[in-house]
Amino acid sequence: MRPKRCLLALHVKLQEIVAGKLILDWSPEQISGWLKTQYPEGERMRVSHETIYRSLFIQARGVLKKELIQHLRFKRRIRRSRHARDSGHHKGQIVDAISIRERPAEIEDRAIPGHWEGDLIGGTKNSHIATLVERHSRFTMLIKVSSKDTATVVAALSQHVRKLPASLRRSLTWDRGLEMAQHKSFTVDTEVKVYFCDPQSPWQRGSNENTNGLLRQYFPKRTDLSAYSQEELDEVALRLNQRPRKTLGFQTPADKLQASVALTH
Repeated sequence: MRPKRCLLALHVKLQEIVAGKLILDWSPEQISGWLKTQYPEGERMRVSHETIYRSLFIQARGVLKKELIQHLRFKRRIRRSRHARDSGHHKGQIVDAISIRERPAEIEDRAIPGHWEGDLIGGTKNSHIATLVERHSRFTMLIKVSSKDTATVVAALSQHVRKLPASLRRSLTWDRGLEMAQHKSFTVDTEVKVYFCDPQSPWQRGSNENTNGLLRQYFPKRTDLSAYSQEELDEVALRLNQRPRKTLGFQTPADKLQASVALTH
């Protein structure tokens, strides 16, 4: 008895859609969830994430090409908190830091857009990229920084955040890294209030930590991050922002943010 042929082997259009999304680094679960939202009445245009995985690994010769496998994210490691970098510095060196415990309730429940979480991810040769994630939509901005010196980081962040509409400039939550020591200057430049996490508490910026983990697909550890241009960082951010998220009901961060901004106008 011959084995039953895979759904994707029988349905060329669906196969092409799935392959196209894999090339954009969507996960099988994201593809499956997105198909349900795009084709609510079309049973033939749906496929489970298990079927996609099976097509990749068991029937890869004839259904989904092996080249697509390289677009899957196999190992997601939760990044270690950077408290080691901060050791030897008293938290008092960030003058007038406002604790995350003083954040208004509207930030906690993610109901209103414009509240961001931020961090630096590090590479070799003391290279860094600044990451900003909007809490309501998980929309991501990546910002090139030439060093982690506070004046450099704050100037780069200010330049990008000032381009946002006023409705998206409400608050920023950062950890205790000294790159935000000049937070007052940032607030003056952008009108965005900065809140600081408790020491060694990266989970207090959970959306940002999760996004930083996703970014390691594009920027592996032991990579010289200074080699990337702002245009290349924008391309990676676009990839993430156009990928559906399970936590958003398989909406994309870009669509979620656009919809919320439209409602505030």
